Amino acid sequence: MGVEQKLGNMGIATTTLEQAVNWARTNSMWPMLFGLACCAIEMMAAEAANYDMSRFGMELMRASPRQSDLMIVAGRVSRKMAPVLRRLYDQMPDPKWVIAMGDCASTGGIFNNYAVVQGVDEIVPVNVYVAGCPPRPEALVHGILILQEKVRSEHLSQWR
Repeated sequence: MGVEQKLGNMGIATTTLEQAVNWARTNSMWPMLFGLACCAIEMMAAEAANYDMSRFGMELMRASPRQSDLMIVAGRVSRKMAPVLRRLYDQMPDPKWVIAMGDCASTGGIFNNYAVVQGVDEIVPVNVYVAGCPPRPEALVHGILILQEKVRSEHLSQWR
């Protein structure tokens, strides 16, 4: 008994190239680990078995920027670390996305001084902000779902 007999005549499935590419990009993002403070613990917890980010196509965190297309900046960024963050972002292949995880990465958090960058968007363009100090793994998963929805709705004219 074949699949055709069990399922019946399924016909032809059609889609556009734009939708197929966006589906592939959405379900195969490779995040680069960039944990700088306490938010990194929550980012690691989101990768663990309880939250299982592999169901979103993110099997493991990449240590190399050349193998990743999603940068999750988790924690506060010092002024000394800012050029390193920018260099790693520039080494990532296009298309690339950034998630600012936590209040410190988003706005500087409680560290309102000269040594901490007041928001990582001063250095790299941010696509999604995840609030919290530190944000729970559920918040990071929600941020990833928001990013996936943005990627899924991109148009051909937006591609470089």
